[in-house]
Amino acid sequence: MSALTVDRAPDHDREWDGLVRIWEQTKAPVGCKVEIIEGIVTVSRPPDGPHCLIVEKIHRRLCAALSDEWGIYRTLGTEIPFRNGLYVPDLAVVPDAVVRGEQGRRIPASAAELMVEVTSKCNASHDRIAKAAGYARAGVPLYLLVDRWAPGGPTITLYGEPAGDVYRVLQAVKFGDGLALPAPIDLLLDTGIFPTG
Repeated sequence: MSALTVDRAPDHDREWDGLVRIWEQTKAPVGCKVEIIEGIVTVSRPPDGPHCLIVEKIHRRLCAALSDEWGIYRTLGTEIPFRNGLYVPDLAVVPDAVVRGEQGRRIPASAAELMVEVTSKCNASHDRIAKAAGYARAGVPLYLLVDRWAPGGPTITLYGEPAGDVYRVLQAVKFGDGLALPAPIDLLLDTGIFPTG
């Protein structure tokens, strides 16, 4: 895996640096998530219990499946500057060596193997649209979207094969069905353990 290199105009670099400064200086209540989504610094309230439970269940399954050189991080800032994005995914699977080498609170999103987002009712569209496009653009190989608020009922979608700002749907299931995460994760995720409320 290598960081994606993109030529950017000096004006964009200054704008990006300004956005990151605002992100770093934003004071938010404990548990809130501060992100930059499409050039706008956003603050999301802490997630509810079912959201946290889903993240915890996925985290435990990933810990059991991954080898020691991988880390599963919950509050890691991931940069996508060419989309004016700095996301804090619910879970990011990243080689420990990448995180060890970073001095700040963020890494390039391109260093991740898997990003996991669990939707919240108030900002589900960010996870479905802006973040999916951002992660694809960064070249993150796998994006797992747990959409508790999908119009047809709770669904889990695994995206892969990023091309530009678009992923291909590798698998989509309803809560209760199994979902297979490919290598290097190699995990059959039992979504029946997820709360539906």
